[in-house]
Amino acid sequence: MALKKITPSGGINISLQAIASVAGSAAIECYGVVGLSAKNSLSDQVNKLLGKKNFEQAVVCEKEKKGGYSIDLYLVVASETKITEVIREVQKKVSYVLEKTFGIEFKKVNVYVQGVLEI
Repeated sequence: MALKKITPSGGINISLQAIASVAGSAAIECYGVVGLSAKNSLSDQVNKLLGKKNFEQAVVCEKEKKGGYSIDLYLVVASETKITEVIREVQKKVSYVLEKTFGIEFKKVNVYVQGVLEI
């Protein structure tokens, strides 16, 4: 899947891998985030932290019915942090960075905590 943006100069296709890379990098920089985890790792009972090359396994992007896009992030947080504050900061930062980078409105940034690790 690719996001399509129309500009006066022509059309632009943005790959899911590019969105995942930008969103994952922004999320990793937030205080309290240990790493990103694959979407299906909760069912596997294994929270394998993903490297920068595999961010697309932890980021899901979908087009909303009413316009705009939504992002789902799956991450692991540190145990000594207030999880709600970490999630709120991740949502704000990822939304800001994606909109600034791609110029596309992201209506929702859903964050799913796959695990809590003690550092």
